[in-house]
Parts: sequence; structure tokens; C-alpha cells
Amino acid sequence: MIEFLKELINNLQPYEIASYTIIISAAVLFTILERIFPYNKGQEILRTGYFDDLALYTIAQSYILGIFIFTFVIDSIDNTTGLSRLKIFSGLPIWVQLVFFTITHDFYIYWMHRWQHKNKFLWRIHEAHHSPKKVDWLSGSRSHAFEILINQTVEFLPIVLLGSPPEVAAYKGVISALWGMYIHSNLNVRIGKLQLFINGPEMHRIHHTTGKGRNRNFATKLAIWDWIFGSAFLPNEKANEYGLLTYFPNNYFKQFVFAFRRFKRF
Repeated sequence: MIEFLKELINNLQPYEIASYTIIISAAVLFTILERIFPYNKGQEILRTGYFDDLALYTIAQSYILGIFIFTFVIDSIDNTTGLSRLKIFSGLPIWVQLVFFTITHDFYIYWMHRWQHKNKFLWRIHEAHHSPKKVDWLSGSRSHAFEILINQTVEFLPIVLLGSPPEVAAYKGVISALWGMYIHSNLNVRIGKLQLFINGPEMHRIHHTTGKGRNRNFATKLAIWDWIFGSAFLPNEKANEYGLLTYFPNNYFKQFVFAFRRFKRF
């Protein structure tokens, strides 16, 4: 295992090292800030499900699915179409590409997320994300493997097919990871009118409640989608009750299988 990790680290590119360093540093920073400026006071760090979320969802699942998505799904599509050889985006500055892919993917995620709350089949692979009773910077990583498979394929496929350099995919992944940590974080953030454009815990924690806010605030990075399409909800009172009102297993492997249970007949 140690030799495997050494080989893995030695094969990392500089932009990959930078990406992992930023993500790990952000995780430490959010953990500290949640102690200093908590949204919900008294919320423990090592909550129920913490180690599953960290070791299995964040590390193991992300690593395995990353290999599968890029090696088997995206590479197969690219080898069939040959689009990346055209290098359509290769001449654009990296920051322009990141802005483009961040906005377009965020628009997709808004509508996909909204659909997941309306469609009973898609809800089955999304409910794991809503199962934590305590919401923090790490809880956002709890997502069913099939949900990650779909959304990250849609996220990174255009980057590869349009011929962007690998740095763009790495940095786009960092943006998604950091923003996911931020909007789920137990931070008492108030950004005023910026909340009309930029999403954060102020709105997204409402989305994880057991009340009517669960079917509102679908945006991830740009709150403007919620305000434009009428799904924004920002009450004066803070969110307190999180999770699902129905039974949900507390083990990673049971959670994976639970999505494929039979639908009840009425």
C-alpha cells in the first residue's frame, strides 16, 4: 500500500499536486472556521457518518469513479468521435475556459438537480445526498455513485472533447470541490445582495432541511438560476432540522444498494 501511494504521488503532475493541496488546505480551513463562526452552534466535528463521508465517499469513491469516468467513459467517447483532436478550445486562455465551463455546467446542474427532486427514479440516486442529519463542509460529498457518474461525465466530457489542456479539468474539479464544501459548510455567512448571484450556505443549508425549503434552492454555484426560475427561498429563520423524514441506512454500502429497492405499490 505504501509503495502504491509513493508511485501515485511520483506520477502526479504539478497542476495535480496544486489541486490536491488546495482541496486539502480548504478542508482544514473550513473545519477551523466552522468552530469559530458556526451556523448551527454545538454541531460536533465527528458527527454520525463522518468517516464514511471522508474515507469512502470523498476518497475511495471519488478516486475509483474518477478513473472509470475518464478511462472508460470519456476516453471511449473521444476515441469514437475524435473531437478532441480538433482542439477547438486549445487557443483560449485557461481562465476563459474555466469561466465558460463553470457557468455552463452550473446551468446543467441546476436543472438536473431540480429534476432529481421531481423524478422518483432520479430521487433514488439523490436522496443519499440529503440523508445527513448534520450538514457541514464534508457532508456535501455524500452522493450516490450513479449520481456522480452522470454529473461528472457531463462536467468533464465537454472539457476533453473541446480539446482543453488537462489543467482545465483539474482546476474545474477544484472549483467544484471548494464550492461544494462552501455551500454545505456550517458557517454563519451573510453576503447581502450578493446572494442574488452567488450561492452559499445561507441558501443551500435551507435546501437540506426537512421542511419546504428542501424543494427549493437548487443552484450550486450561481444562485441567480433560482431567482430567475422562481425556486429561490430565503426565510428569516435559520435552518435547524436536516436529513430525510423516512428511513435511510447509515452505512456506505447499504446506502448504495438502498437506491435500488422496490417502489411501494399503492
